[in-house]
Amino acid sequence: MNIGEAARASGVSAKMIRHYESVGLLAAAPRTDAGYRQYSERDVHTLGFIRHARDLGFGIPQIGELLSLWQDRGRSSRQVKALAQAHIEALERKVQELQAMKTTLSHLVACCHGDDRPNCPILDGLAQDDPPGACCPPRR
Repeated sequence: MNIGEAARASGVSAKMIRHYESVGLLAAAPRTDAGYRQYSERDVHTLGFIRHARDLGFGIPQIGELLSLWQDRGRSSRQVKALAQAHIEALERKVQELQAMKTTLSHLVACCHGDDRPNCPILDGLAQDDPPGACCPPRR
């Protein structure tokens, strides 16, 4: 199948298929005499694997590792679990960072009157040398 058909079948855009080829996640597709890429059902299955891994937030290097493990039928599931567990830990750190950002922004929003006055505690907080939201100017 050509790249458009592979894209539709896998749910991965043609642009991303070319990218995955360029970074080595997908083997370079053989080409027709006219230069068109040709993909097999196996390639489409691999693209689906990559898409699912991306949907879970894995980065390109981790997906490369997962693909290698997936293709190695003699692998230990211990390796796969360790990789997934490390990703969960990274996601938990990211959730904490996002929660801290939300808390800070919520504080700044609570300080803002949101009226016609030019005074804006949100902008003042962002302009501070201290982390935003470290203090809230008194309301007037």
